[in-house]
Amino acid sequence: MEPKILLFIIKLIAGGIVAFLSILLMSKKRTIAWTFMVSGFLLSYAALVYDLLIELGVLTAAKYAIAGIPLSTLICAILPALCYITAFIIMLIKR
Repeated sequence: MEPKILLFIIKLIAGGIVAFLSILLMSKKRTIAWTFMVSGFLLSYAALVYDLLIELGVLTAAKYAIAGIPLSTLICAILPALCYITAFIIMLIKR
């Protein structure tokens, strides 16, 4: 098995566990900050799946690019971080 694919499989398993546990946590903590945190985890898992599909050739990256980076790849990289930033800001404001 190619090492790159094996690494994707390991990331998918670990990411799946994180996504599942974050959904369970969200059912116990129903605050807006935790909702953004869970959204970040789920978006990061979705980005991992998207990267795998591109790597396997099932999907192709968007034809639109910013500074040579495909727009869809850029969005997948930025959205989880924006969710985390929003969650941390909300947590800081509420304290």
